[in-house]
Amino acid sequence: MTDFKSAPAVLGGPLYLLRLEGLAIFAVSTFAYFVLGFSTMGFFVFFLVPDISFLGYLGGPIAGAIAYNALHNYAGAMVLGVSAWLWGQEPFIGLSLIWAAHIGFDRMLGYGLKYASHFQDTHLGRLGPGGKKRVE
Repeated sequence: MTDFKSAPAVLGGPLYLLRLEGLAIFAVSTFAYFVLGFSTMGFFVFFLVPDISFLGYLGGPIAGAIAYNALHNYAGAMVLGVSAWLWGQEPFIGLSLIWAAHIGFDRMLGYGLKYASHFQDTHLGRLGPGGKKRVE
């Protein structure tokens, strides 16, 4: 298991760029979702679905980090979206856009991919009191 204190995290200017990138992905995914004519109700119903991964923390921090990271990385949303487009499954294109928007929203707020040490330990720094600072 990686010790969070020795694990890399983004600090300074790159951190703000990554959060801005999250905002951009949230905005573009949300815009595309509505321009393509998908349901407003569907967006709000499914927006928080990736957060079901929090249940993984019932099995401890390692299981929680695996579950959270599985549903909070862009690869899954992209694979779903491209697959849905190739197979002509429009509803799944909408779901992939919601999924990407959710991840972008989380990253904009500073919620990064989790380390197995604790929910608060992310690649964007430590969440909560003490913020992004590390004790080296």
